[in-house]
Amino acid sequence: MTTLLGDPVTRTRAYFDGEWRAAPRTFEVFYPGTLESIGAVADCTADDARRAIDAAEVALKEWRKVGPYQRGQILRKWHDLMFEHKEELARLMTLEMGKPISETRGEVHYAASFIEWCSEEAGRISGERISMRMGNKRGFTASEPVGIVYAVTPWNFPAGMITRKAAPALAAGCVMILKPAEQSPMTALYLAELWLEAGGPADTFQVLPTNDAAALTAPFMEDERVRKLTFTGSTAVGRLLYTQAAKTIKRVSLELGGHAPFLIFADADLERAAREVVGSKFRNAGQTCISTNRVYVQREVADEFTRILTEKTARLRLGDPLQDDTGVGPVVEQAGLDKVRAHVEDALSRGARATVGGRVEEGLYFQPTVLTDVAPDSLILREETFGPVAPVVVFDTEEEGLRLANDSEYGLAAYAYTRDLSRAWRVAEALEYGIVGINDGVPSAGAPHVPFGGMKNSGVGREGGHWGLDEYLETKFISMGV
Repeated sequence: MTTLLGDPVTRTRAYFDGEWRAAPRTFEVFYPGTLESIGAVADCTADDARRAIDAAEVALKEWRKVGPYQRGQILRKWHDLMFEHKEELARLMTLEMGKPISETRGEVHYAASFIEWCSEEAGRISGERISMRMGNKRGFTASEPVGIVYAVTPWNFPAGMITRKAAPALAAGCVMILKPAEQSPMTALYLAELWLEAGGPADTFQVLPTNDAAALTAPFMEDERVRKLTFTGSTAVGRLLYTQAAKTIKRVSLELGGHAPFLIFADADLERAAREVVGSKFRNAGQTCISTNRVYVQREVADEFTRILTEKTARLRLGDPLQDDTGVGPVVEQAGLDKVRAHVEDALSRGARATVGGRVEEGLYFQPTVLTDVAPDSLILREETFGPVAPVVVFDTEEEGLRLANDSEYGLAAYAYTRDLSRAWRVAEALEYGIVGINDGVPSAGAPHVPFGGMKNSGVGREGGHWGLDEYLETKFISMGV
């Protein structure tokens, strides 16, 4: 394993109220690969949050006056700087949360793509002319920024989840105050540094790390000047924030938990389907909200598909995420590892069998695992595992497969493989999910212009494309007598 102490890419000071600020209180950030500390980060307080809101109010008055085209030019510089600092950003993300560096390099591209798209779209923000029924009136709309945005982002995409929110907010003329996940605050601080270097005005994008999320968040929920909440994380926390935001009637976007099913029909290309399941399930050690969580295979091909999936999973290299040839790294923290282990042990106790993997290795590493004969009441089929485990369940008919796939409180992403065009349409329309991949295990990859979001307990609102930009704009109707 690589020694990390004193790594030059780490960032430790918060940015708010016009300055980079140390804090009397700090918390440590640990590298999941070796459990070494990579630095101590400013632990911001409720008082810091109030100062940030005051500063954001001042910044908003000036930023919303900047023309959309000019805002887009600054965003474009931010995009370009991300590529100038690509290796540093990728390494920092790997240090913070253990994603293989081959994936974090890809995440820099993914994160920057939202900035690029919004930089181009900013100059196109406009209203529209409305034909009025009375001849002495003229009507039109104007699109205006919502205002101050409070954003809370997760650790699993330390850059991508930030730019997917910040880019459209800043393009719209909003200002943002960000609370990054405590596991990955340094990437957020690096992005703020690059925003300022690109010419972003002071306090338009403030970053306040904390190890006490509830205390820091309270002022934002209580303050009527904060007009928008955007959150990506668990359904339980999202439900709590939704309730709190209602007191001041904030605009809300929530991207919450997932439990994605992957349907494999008997007529599918099994090699390709297995390859896509591996890519979807084991990317980031299974720690993505749209990762495959449940694999449903039609009985006629279940044995053959499981054999292929097992072989491909066995070839994945588990190891140091800072090495270029690593395929699967550690999970982010002990609590996550404990949940993965508990789900696997529960499934095995109910009669499941591991065709590959199934065990914890030293540290926070869990072997890439395929389970078969998984009982319907197993935890792994009812809860999001967030780990490198693929449970395989057999079904007989299309109707049964759809019933099993939809039998979840979540509705973020779902996948299906079939060569039957009619079935493809039926399944796509019947799946109760906001994102559906038909013969496509990564439907949102590299696509900043498509909508991302879920149904049911997976959230409200969409990110990406004009749908994501609209989340940060208010529509004002203007009627003029002539």
